[in-house]
Order: sequence, then C-alpha cells, then structure tokens
Amino acid sequence: MAFYDKKKMNKNTTFRLAVNVVSRSVFLLATLLALVILLVLFARIITQGIGYIDWDFFTSFASRHPEEAGIKAAIMGTIWLMAITAPVSIILGVGTAIYLEQYAKKNKFTDLIKINISNLAGVPSIVFGLLGLTVFVRVMEMGRSLLAGGLTMSLLILPIIVVAAQEALRSVPNDTQEASYALGASKWQTVRRILLPAAIPGIMTGSILALSRAIGETAPLLVIGALTFVAFTPDSIWSGFTVMPIQIFNWTSRPQAEFQDVAAAAIIVLLVMLIVMNLIAVLIRNKMNKRY
Repeated sequence: MAFYDKKKMNKNTTFRLAVNVVSRSVFLLATLLALVILLVLFARIITQGIGYIDWDFFTSFASRHPEEAGIKAAIMGTIWLMAITAPVSIILGVGTAIYLEQYAKKNKFTDLIKINISNLAGVPSIVFGLLGLTVFVRVMEMGRSLLAGGLTMSLLILPIIVVAAQEALRSVPNDTQEASYALGASKWQTVRRILLPAAIPGIMTGSILALSRAIGETAPLLVIGALTFVAFTPDSIWSGFTVMPIQIFNWTSRPQAEFQDVAAAAIIVLLVMLIVMNLIAVLIRNKMNKRY
C-alpha cells in the first residue's frame, strides 16, 4: 500500500512538473511574441519617420505639402490641453479618494459609489466624448474650445486617478495613522502630514499614467469637435485646438505616401513624450519611497 501511494505521488509530481514546464514555455512564448511585435513596430516607425524630424518639423504648422508639414500647433495644443486636464483631474481625483477612504461613512451606498467609480474606469472613451459634447459644448456653451476638451479628458481619466489614489491611501499602514491620532492630531492633520506624503508615490504614478492615456486619446476630442487642420497656436482656453493624436490621424488618412512618413515622425515625438512622463513617474516614486 505504501509502495502504491509512493508511486502515485511520483506520478502526480511528474505531472505537475510537466504542467509547470508547459505553462512557463507558453508564457515565455507569449512574452517574446509581444516583444517581437513591439520591436517591429518601433523599427518600422523609426526607419520611416526619423528622416523628417528636424527643427523645422517642430516650428512649422500643418501643411498640404508633406515636406512643409510640422507639428507646432499639435504640440502646443497638447501642452495646453494637459495644463487644463492635469490639475482638474488630479485635484478632483485625489480629493474624491481622500473623502471616500477617510471621511465617508462605511455603508452600502459608499460601496456602491466605489464600485461605480471602478466600473467607469473601463468605459469606452467615446462615451466620455459624448458626455463632454452634451455638457460642456452644448449645455455650458463652451464651444470647440480647449476648456471643453480639457474638462472632457478630465472626466475620462478621473476614475483611473480615483482608483489609483484609493489604492495608494490603503497601502499606508494603519499604525502610522493611529500613532498620529494618539499624539493628538486631527483627522485632517493626519491626512495632510502622514497619509498624503506616504501615498504620494502611488498617487503620482497612477496620475501620470492616466495623463499618458489622455495624451494618446483621439475619439473624445473628435466627438467634441477638435480641429484636424490648424495653422495657429492657442492663445487662451477658449481657442480652437488640435492635439498630436488627431494630427497623426489626419496625416495617416491622406492618400499621399509621404504623409505616412510625416505621421511616423509625429508618432516618434509622441512616444518620446510618453516615455518622459513615465520616467518622471518612476523617479518621483523612487524618491518618495526613500523619504517615507
């Protein structure tokens, strides 16, 4: 009987090891496949667009001639849009997370709100575009302005920031908060001096990743009426505008083959902007982790 059990155990062990080897091979193959596809895309974009990147490309407006086309208006529009989106979404998102985690009563209604916020993070972006078109463009009569676009993009990434901030606040040990209360600090003093500084790495990482998504979105801005051909830079929050994804979309839809190369050059610039933003998130996280 003991010999039979030992034999059966050896068979089970062999089976588990075989499953482990097969699973590891499948996961490794999937990872390598994704990396190969990504490298091919990078190589294609770089070889196709690097020749168009020069100083004139950054200082020229869009043109009907590919050799004269530039991304000055798109870059300035993107910067203006992020200047509106970032403070609105971060302030509202972090404030909402603090209220839900520290001040709201723990009941079914609060749980329902948290569930709905998490669900909103997965809603298609075009739905937020329709909401922005209805509320900001038509009801509030902001028109096709930067302010309407910035507020629409804020709605898009707000659930992501709220969820990220909630997780960052929950990751702070309760002992530190209880020690603050034991020393006589109020709830707001504890939040401002203990909870927020310790949660900043997670909050900033989630916020910058959310802003990175906002930079690459096109559908909501097209819905609210962002322009596809702009030969000027914005001078106020009420100006018309375009952004880099829309400009890239416009160039890729042109029949001339040269515009495909110009679009590839713009994609390189957009990728560099996204990499820099994510690098900033990593640096902030590492610096704040060392401090707290």
